[in-house]
Amino acid sequence: MPKTRFAILGCGIIAEVHAEGITKIEEAELVAVYDINPEEGEKFAEKYGAVPCSNFEQMLEMESIDVVCICTPSGLHAKQTIQIAKAKKHVLVEKPMAIKLEDINPMIQACEENQVLLSTVFPRRMSPQARFAKELIQNGKLGELSLCSAYVKLYRNQEYYDSAGWRGTWEVDGGGAMMNQGIHTVDMLQWLVGPVSSLYGKTKAVLRDIEVEDTAATLLQFKNGAMGILEITTTAYEGKGQRLAIHGEKGTIEIEEDTITKFEIEGEEVELPDFESFNVIPDGHRLQIKDMALAVHENRTPYVPGAEGRHSLEIILGTYESSRLLREVDLSGKSLKYFD
Repeated sequence: MPKTRFAILGCGIIAEVHAEGITKIEEAELVAVYDINPEEGEKFAEKYGAVPCSNFEQMLEMESIDVVCICTPSGLHAKQTIQIAKAKKHVLVEKPMAIKLEDINPMIQACEENQVLLSTVFPRRMSPQARFAKELIQNGKLGELSLCSAYVKLYRNQEYYDSAGWRGTWEVDGGGAMMNQGIHTVDMLQWLVGPVSSLYGKTKAVLRDIEVEDTAATLLQFKNGAMGILEITTTAYEGKGQRLAIHGEKGTIEIEEDTITKFEIEGEEVELPDFESFNVIPDGHRLQIKDMALAVHENRTPYVPGAEGRHSLEIILGTYESSRLLREVDLSGKSLKYFD
């Protein structure tokens, strides 16, 4: 099978993870890169044996490119996705796929109209432990779900936010702890438990001098009747990362980072299977890139299609609106609604 040919747009930190993933699977090869900083682009291209493009338009004109990985600041994703789709190239876009809900449908539509694939990056979904939990919950092994919560306790100092002009801004970053760091865990919770019907949230910049939040707390009402809590912060000194706790009438499963730390089912002696080793970085990106490469050749939908980027974004933007308006937010319709 011929290799799927990838390009990377934006040569920052996450681009390194994409490049490592592309170069370490036999189904793909990295052919071109572009960064707004020419020196960074050239250094990146030399490191990974790719062609450095002098501008974005040059990349779009290259017939040797099948897929473009978008690794630019979040506020640029929507416009760039549409431009890439119009150039007849498939798109693998980093989270969040957009920072406004109204941008998602045009992104999906542009890819559909130009018959190219769109996938959004949620590497934790590629974990064998996550897939095991997903199947377990879908099959009703935990019974009717009751309390399903997620916690993200990370630490980012002021220097982190000051290191790049776009960090911690509404216009380009689109949000703070929830949008930038917590979105993977928000996605995992809703992917495992199901859609959220309403929420009530509070966000605030507690310790950092930034436009957006460094801390958020959200009370969730799931469509299936369960309730839950999101606690997300980048102010937790020596924070332990992410944890999911999903409780049902017949059982409990808890996941810390990508390891199942608790698994109990009423009346059963349960034993976890021997999972393959998995670290979200780099394994999650590598496996999702491999899936995208195969999806191109097999003409099928990627494991994480672009439309999946909407769900976590609704929860995050709904939390922001709830905090701003001091109201519960309804997510059950096609647009955010607010309860008086």
